[in-house]
Amino acid sequence: MDLINLHTKAIMEGCKERARDAGLTFQDETLEYIVSNRDLLELSPKGMIPTLYDYWVHDVEVLKEKGKYELYPTNPYETVINTRPPISFYNDNNPDWLNVMIFYHVLAHIDFFQSNFFYRHTWDYDFTGQALSDKRVVAKLRAEKGRWVDYVIEFTRGIDNLVGFHRELSQSEHPDSKWHQNILDYYFDVFLQSVKKVSTSDYIKEINRYNESIGKYGDKGEENFFLKVKKKYPEFEALHEKHIREKSPERLDLIQFLSDKSEFLQKEENRWMKTVMEVVRKTSLFFQPQIRTKIMNEGWASYWHETLFLKDDRIKGHEVDFARINAGVTAMPKVGLNSYALGMRLFYYIEKMADKGKFSHAFQRIKSADQRDEFDAHGGKGKEFIFWVRKHFCDFIFINSFIDQDFININKLFVTGKRLNEKKMVWEYYIKSRKLNDYRQMLFDHLYHPPHIEIDRQKSKDRHLYLVHLFENKPLVAEFIPNTMAGVEYLWGGPVSLETTEAVFEKTERTPAAPGKSEETKKPEIKWERVVYTMENRIISKRTIESP
Repeated sequence: MDLINLHTKAIMEGCKERARDAGLTFQDETLEYIVSNRDLLELSPKGMIPTLYDYWVHDVEVLKEKGKYELYPTNPYETVINTRPPISFYNDNNPDWLNVMIFYHVLAHIDFFQSNFFYRHTWDYDFTGQALSDKRVVAKLRAEKGRWVDYVIEFTRGIDNLVGFHRELSQSEHPDSKWHQNILDYYFDVFLQSVKKVSTSDYIKEINRYNESIGKYGDKGEENFFLKVKKKYPEFEALHEKHIREKSPERLDLIQFLSDKSEFLQKEENRWMKTVMEVVRKTSLFFQPQIRTKIMNEGWASYWHETLFLKDDRIKGHEVDFARINAGVTAMPKVGLNSYALGMRLFYYIEKMADKGKFSHAFQRIKSADQRDEFDAHGGKGKEFIFWVRKHFCDFIFINSFIDQDFININKLFVTGKRLNEKKMVWEYYIKSRKLNDYRQMLFDHLYHPPHIEIDRQKSKDRHLYLVHLFENKPLVAEFIPNTMAGVEYLWGGPVSLETTEAVFEKTERTPAAPGKSEETKKPEIKWERVVYTMENRIISKRTIESP
């Protein structure tokens, strides 16, 4: 693995200039490495972090990808890591014109990582360095504790999809609206009135000073205002942080709860397990936004590699080569989902809609297909709008807000079904629906949606941990419940119960068919019942507490 040569680095720097001129934003420093196809395969399965802690599942994923490569050799184009500075890896046999396309794709990824608010908890530290430190800690513990380290990793990874991602975001200061705690409200409503107890005239003077600062400095007005506040009241920041801590309730995710409350883990000989659990938790938190923004992230990168590449004078003579590769990356499949293609087309669609002023009440009221197609209010803010979407949305909001029937009709999208042809004994795919709700639901089913499980502290008594699954019409995978609960029981040091909802199917009924027609089968009706699984001494039991 080597850094790219000066010639290729010059190409990257040229791409940076053009990307910035188009509106993309990213840090100046980036690192680019040249690797082989096989090296790229080893980087990708480990979550694109080569310094990630060693674990047997990572090695299995690498072997699996190598097996696929032996059967179906492919050319993986790039891998980019959301670190400080960003690191990207490129194939060692890429020609210059292909590197131009790939560099634009990578720079758009970096812009997304460093601008999208769902990544803001990753902005202040270098995860590659953190991961390397964690890897060394785990290796040291493995030398001391042996296979028990891998047991703790496995038990913790069984619940690492339950990490409090949104709570972590809420504790990261939102640069625009200060989601964590509105410092402005605290200053005027609490600090001045209750802490300092200023006079009414001084209070009004502060309001006027704030308004003058906003009028004079615009977006920087609030920052300028509070610089003077902190200079006048040195104790302000400490009191503000104390106010946040006292006001914010203790809401721990399951890994944190086990680490903090388990009597088993508090014992001197077991405290090392908490270190391993925190490594797994931090790693999961780092990758949460990448899982939740895959369609947007790949769509944004594909939009910009296509937009910028076609305007780049360095690719003359390779337009056909680009078209062939780009079609393979961004083609819409008839069956399945291509995140690159869907995301890219949706960004183009949103830009066009915003340019014509179609995100308006007047347009939404139009029912005629012809009138909707001809509508043009000359909004002219398409680029500005897609940058705003890139900044604030995740995949679920992106799909729910912008995929409509017009988008489905324009791109000729549909939901496919699968049925058995009993005469030919082959599976057939067919167009099941072209309706908006069906297509949108199909996309929702592809999205990452971990279960919502909370700790019921009232029912958790006498060292018995009681977990409650808040049912959202998606049952837990029953075959994983015993092993996962066995791991939780070990880390908790006592019996564990899990309350959840499971499906109950009625028996299927066959209706005799008319002569010449096939026999019809009535689709079974699904009913739900509330059950409780209990794991005690590695033996699992189940009881029903609420039947349909």
